[in-house]
Amino acid sequence: MTTAHPKVVVIGGGTGLPVLLRGLKYYPIDITAIVTVADDGGSSGRLREELGIPAPGDIRNVLVALSRVEPLVEDLFQHRFSSGDQLTGHALGNLILAAMTSITGNFVHAIQEMSKVLNVSGNVLPSANKSVMLHAKMEDGTVVSGESMIPQAEKTIDRVFLTPETIEPVEETIEAIREADIVVLGPGSLFTSIIPNLLVPQIAEELCKSAAKKIYVCNVMTQLGETHDYKASDHVLAMYKHVPRPFLNTIIVHNGEIPKEIQTKYKEEKAIPVDYDRRTLEKLGLHVIADDFIQYDGDVIRHNTRKVAQTIFSLLHQE
Repeated sequence: MTTAHPKVVVIGGGTGLPVLLRGLKYYPIDITAIVTVADDGGSSGRLREELGIPAPGDIRNVLVALSRVEPLVEDLFQHRFSSGDQLTGHALGNLILAAMTSITGNFVHAIQEMSKVLNVSGNVLPSANKSVMLHAKMEDGTVVSGESMIPQAEKTIDRVFLTPETIEPVEETIEAIREADIVVLGPGSLFTSIIPNLLVPQIAEELCKSAAKKIYVCNVMTQLGETHDYKASDHVLAMYKHVPRPFLNTIIVHNGEIPKEIQTKYKEEKAIPVDYDRRTLEKLGLHVIADDFIQYDGDVIRHNTRKVAQTIFSLLHQE
C-alpha cells in the first residue's frame, strides 16, 4: 500500500516561482503551481491582446521548471524568435500554448495537454481562466493600468485590483488549496506576481480558511516601483491589505551578507537588501526562518533553490 505524498501548493509568477519549483520537484511531494496571468508585456501581452487568451508567459516558464525532458526540448519551448515581422519577440512555448488553447477551446485544458508533452512533475494552473488586467491605485490617488506599466510609474502603491469585476476562479485551484498540507507564496514581484493571484475571487478566502501551513518566501532585494524601502514586514502587511484577514504562519528570509560589489550593482536600479525586522514579524505572529538563502547568477541574486526547497520540505514534518 502506497502512502500519498504531501500536497504542496505554490502561488506566484514572474522569475521567482520557477526558481523555487526547480528545487521542489525533486522531493516526494505532490506540487500544484498556481500562476498569475496578469502579464501584459512582450510576447504574452501581444498574444493576450490579439487572441483574448490569458497571458501564457509565466505559465510557460513554470511548465519548463517542472518538466522532465531533454534539455533540447526545454530550449525549443523557451526559444524566442529574433527575426520576422510578426514573430520577433515571441517565445515558441507561448505560441504553442496559444495554439493548444485554440484546439482544446480552454486555457486550462491547453496547459494540461502541454504538461503531458513536457512530462511535468505536478499540476500547473492559472489563477484565472480568462484574460485579466491588473491596475494599481497609487498613494497620490492616480491609477496605473497594466502589469508591465505599474513598476515603471515609480510611485508608491496603495493597492492593486483586477478587471473585469467578474472573474471566476479555476475550480482546480480552489480544490488544491483546500487539500494542501503547505501553501507557499513567493518569491517574486509582490504587487505584480504574487498579490494578483490573491485578487481572484475565492482564492484569498480559501487561503484564510485553510488549515495548511502557509509560508511566504520573502524577496531578498527591494524593487523600485513596487517595494522601494520595504522591510520584510511591509511585504506581509501589503498582502494582508488585499485579503479578508491575516493568513501566513511562517516567513523565510535571507540574513546572510551580500558582497558590496553586488549591492553596488543593485543600487544602480535603486534596489537595496530587504531588512528583515524580526521583532515586527514575530509581533505579526509569524515563525521566522532566517538563514543564508541565496546564490549568484553572475551579478544577479537568486534564491538557492535547493536550500529553500529543503527548508520547505522539512516544515512538512514539524508540528
